[in-house]
Amino acid sequence: MRKCSYGLAMIMFFTLLLVGCGIKETNVETYAKLKESQPQKIQIADLSDAWDTILNNSTRAFIGGHPIDETFLSMVTHEYGDDIVQEIASYANFETPEIWYELTGKSIHVLWYEYCKSTGIENYSFDRIHEVDIDSEDIVLDFTGDISFANGVATTEYMDHQIGGITDCFSEDLLAEMRSANILMINNEFAYTTRGAALEGKAYTFRGDPSRVSLLEELGVDIVSVANNHVFDYGETGLKDTLDTLKGANMPFVGAGVNLDEARKPVYFIAGGRKIAICSATQIERTLSFTQEATDTLPGVLKCLHPEIFCDVIREAKANADYVIVIPHWGTEGNANYGEDQVALARSFVEAGADVIIGGHTHCLQTVEYMDNVPIFYSLGNYWFSITGEMPADYQTGLAQIKISKDGQIDANFFPCKFTSGVTSLLNKDDKAYSDIIDGLNSLSSTAAIDAMGHITKKQ
Repeated sequence: MRKCSYGLAMIMFFTLLLVGCGIKETNVETYAKLKESQPQKIQIADLSDAWDTILNNSTRAFIGGHPIDETFLSMVTHEYGDDIVQEIASYANFETPEIWYELTGKSIHVLWYEYCKSTGIENYSFDRIHEVDIDSEDIVLDFTGDISFANGVATTEYMDHQIGGITDCFSEDLLAEMRSANILMINNEFAYTTRGAALEGKAYTFRGDPSRVSLLEELGVDIVSVANNHVFDYGETGLKDTLDTLKGANMPFVGAGVNLDEARKPVYFIAGGRKIAICSATQIERTLSFTQEATDTLPGVLKCLHPEIFCDVIREAKANADYVIVIPHWGTEGNANYGEDQVALARSFVEAGADVIIGGHTHCLQTVEYMDNVPIFYSLGNYWFSITGEMPADYQTGLAQIKISKDGQIDANFFPCKFTSGVTSLLNKDDKAYSDIIDGLNSLSSTAAIDAMGHITKKQ
């Protein structure tokens, strides 16, 4: 690290934030304030002075809200050297904590996690934190819409008759993309259970044998959302079996639980020196009440029709992570136009701290928008999904990709796909179907533009 030119590096870094797509306005505002005030580096005499400066001068934001002490600074000094700690201390009056990542390659949240993990001193929960090794500078997260391995539906029947099973249900290039992502997330739109009874009066109920949970690993899935209107199709028994099945397969999940405390917990990933939170909730059902809401004593899903509790979850995640990705189950089935109810919820999620919003439920694609520089995929629709024993007609679908670059920028992309006769395929950019999907989404968006390569930018 060229410490002598760090001031220039900081200017270059924040300049990238100013021009980059998808960066929160708070970063831009922070830079503007810093530039206006022309802050001077603190003169640090030695390591002892550095420690005192960090402990006594740092803002809460600068240390990520963590109760850092001499033991923590001793760990950082041991790992990265006296010079690095002294350089960090010279910027300890900054409001942004990005200096920790710039000099150590790890955010303050990740450094604190490693400190708690190595010492056991702080009361820290590790049960929902997963470390991911990456071999590139970008952190790549892929997201799909609805997937179901339910019994008796056409897609499952098709899969069971293929030599390669589930791997024959996706084109080779799409499967490669799914498996190559650092983090792949799907919406698990059914219950894993052989027990319980279908909810009386509900038109469609879905359950699959718990053994089918192994299919997630075959696809490269790293986390599932269970905040939807089908995970409770077989009541409390079916939901509990689903959660037990996922836990038994070591598959992280968000959006439901044996009680409200579990249902509201985000899942965190440590990747590329950053800490990423994913949290999920369902707006559905808006008028019916088939799907039970989790309470202090009852199992169920986390609901966000009235978003106060979910916004608290987002705020908590934001306080403990560098990025927060919000996965809502919302909207109106079969409607390609997102509704004002979705916009209102999105606004509350953004104000609570969401950096990305990726929705589902509508069983069709809805477009992408930006809200305060936050990309919102209103709905990814079906990805590999059917509701009866009759194979569904061909439908458009796609895969959302979020890249977090080394400089902290969030880039959003969309890969158009098509479901045909039991197989979801990645479309070639030269295919008419590819351009039809891109053109269709662009025609519905007022704030975002998807280019021919699927890269999404905010309209100026």
